[in-house]
Parts: sequence; C-alpha cells; structure tokens
Amino acid sequence: MKKLFSRTKRFIAETDKILFIAIMAASIFGVLMVFSATICMLEDGQFISRDATVMIIAAVVGLILTLVISAIDYELIMKLWPIIGVVCIGLMIITLIFGVAPESRPDARSWLAFGSIYFQTSELVKIGYVITYSMHLELCRDTINKPISILLLGIHAMIPIGLVVLTGDMGSALVFIFMTIAMLFFAGLHIGFFAGGGLLAIAASPLIWMYVFGEYQKNRFLALLKPEEFPAESYQQLKGLNALGSGGFFGQGLFNGIYTQGGIVPESENDFIFTAIGEETGFLGCLIALGLLFFICYKMIQTGKNARDFSAQIACYGIASMIAAQVIINIGMVLMVLPVIGITLPFFSAGGTSTLCLYIGVGLVFSIYRFNRSREAVNFRLSRIASPFSEI
Repeated sequence: MKKLFSRTKRFIAETDKILFIAIMAASIFGVLMVFSATICMLEDGQFISRDATVMIIAAVVGLILTLVISAIDYELIMKLWPIIGVVCIGLMIITLIFGVAPESRPDARSWLAFGSIYFQTSELVKIGYVITYSMHLELCRDTINKPISILLLGIHAMIPIGLVVLTGDMGSALVFIFMTIAMLFFAGLHIGFFAGGGLLAIAASPLIWMYVFGEYQKNRFLALLKPEEFPAESYQQLKGLNALGSGGFFGQGLFNGIYTQGGIVPESENDFIFTAIGEETGFLGCLIALGLLFFICYKMIQTGKNARDFSAQIACYGIASMIAAQVIINIGMVLMVLPVIGITLPFFSAGGTSTLCLYIGVGLVFSIYRFNRSREAVNFRLSRIASPFSEI
C-alpha cells in the first residue's frame, strides 16, 4: 500500500498539473457550451442531446487517456513511427474507398461509418503525422537545407495532405499544411525556402482555383466579398456575426441566447460554437476561451523547449501548431475572414473523434514533459568496498 501511495504521489508530481487544469477548464467550458447550443434540439422528455452526451464521454475518456499515455515513455511511442506511418496511410486509403459524408458535410467523404457512429480518420492521422514527421526531421536534422532532404520532406508531407484532399476534407488539409510549415520552421529550415514556397503557392493559385476547387468551394470564397449575391453560402456566417454581436461584453447568459436557443445559426454546437460562446457569455467569455487555448499552446511549446530530444521538441511544436491552426481557421471562419471549410474549435466543438484524437496528442506532450523532468536521486548505501588505501 505504501509503495502504491509512493508511486501515485510521484506520478502526480511528474504531471504537468497547470496544463492539465487548463485542459480540464477548456473541456468543462466546451461541454457547457455544447449542452447549451443543443437544448433547442431536445425532444419531449429528453434532458441532454446526443452531441452533448458524446462530448461528455469523449472529454472524460480523453482526460483518462491523456494520463495513461503520459505514463508511457514517449521514446517508445516515437520508435514505432514506421508502423504508425503505415497505419495512417492505410486508414486514409480505407477512407477513400469506404468513406461516407454525413448530412452536415455532404462535400467531404472523410468519415468511416460504424452503424450510427462516425469516425473521422484524418483527426487520428494528424497525431500520427506529428510523430512520423518529427522523427523524419530528426533523421535529417544536420542536412535539412540540402535539396535531397527538402525533396524527401516534401514527399512525406504530400502523402497525407494529398490523401486528405482526395476525401474532400479541405479544412483538414489546410491544418496539415500549417503544421508542416510550423515544424519545418522550428526544425531550422532556411527562411528562403518558405519565401520560395509562398511565391510558388501564389503562382499556382489560379490553377488551384480552376482545377482543384469545386463550384461550391468557389462560392464560399466569393461570398466573403459579395455576401448579398451568395445568400445560401453566406447565411451561416452572417447569422453567426449577428449572434456574436448580440452578446455584448457579458453576454445574454448561459442557455439564454436568442440565436443559439432558437437554432438560428447552423452548426452552432460544432464548427460555429464560438458564436454560442460570444452570444451567451459575451466578449468576456470569448477572451477566456481564446486565453485558455493560447495558454495551452504556450505550455506545449514550453514543454518542447525543455525536451532533451530534438524529435520530442518538434512533436510538441507540432501538436501546439495543430491546435493553433484549428483555432485560427475556425475563428477566421466565424468572423467571415475565411470561407466556411469545416474546422472544429479544439476542446469546445462537439465531436467525439476530434476530441478523443486531440487528447491522444495532448497525452504525448504530457509524456514528453514527464520523462524530461529531472528526477530525484535514489538514496542508497555502498558497503564492503575494497580500496588500496583502506589499510593506510
């Protein structure tokens, strides 16, 4: 019993408690907002919606999963990168063949259906990609600016990005691109390559517009410039802005938002959860939500800075950049700065797959934190040590 107590005490001492509290706070805030945003969907006699129930289960299981993964030495996980890479590619290929599109996202066949349960494979592949790309960057750390290394790193990145694009999930593809740029930057790729890549992207943008984007995707971009000419495409964002503006500084109160409780903003429990936050908790609630997300990213970057292994550093930066990318894209989408592309707000939006996979990534960061701490020396005593000076 004493041994168990000692191990538990050490486990708690080696856990990043501040980060854990921040994640718990974000999760609780998120569950409350999803519960509020789905009240209008309840049927007679129903107390809680399916989305809110799934969110609660995913958050509880996710937090437990985070602690379990944190107890596993991250080096063991990172060494499995070839297997993880093959599994991720296999998942995406299976999705290409058997993937389905739910009613809310008819444009993206990026889910695998198991009865009434939908699993978005790209969410898990994001975590696998962080691991494989971090290990790749460590292997070519000293030659990262050589053409052959850049070519191989580019091919590595294009495999998951290309597969995700083929499923129609442009939002996740954008997150992968953001993560890749961030990890390459932190790994020390020369700034000139980023400038060259930016110019290449600008030069290729007309071809992407003509041959990659579908009509509905083009309309979503055009709706940002002329919303009155694209009422169907701009409806969600315009109503979302109205909801945000109606909240004022302190909000209309939890469960009291006119737009949220009236179901006026489509997907207010999912991609547009930020509109519910703004309407019901006001500008103050928005600041708290964004502050929590910023702090979580900051703590992950700090864990990366303190890691001894280069791959562990890049992995922390990769998870932090994944969260940051989704926050930037989601908020830009809600504020009508970016088109609607279907990206969830981490820890806040409804969705079992995205929430659970996010906690897997968080668990890896916790593991890196735990196994890079300086542990106390174990007290021991040596006896009967022979020495040539013992008789002196």
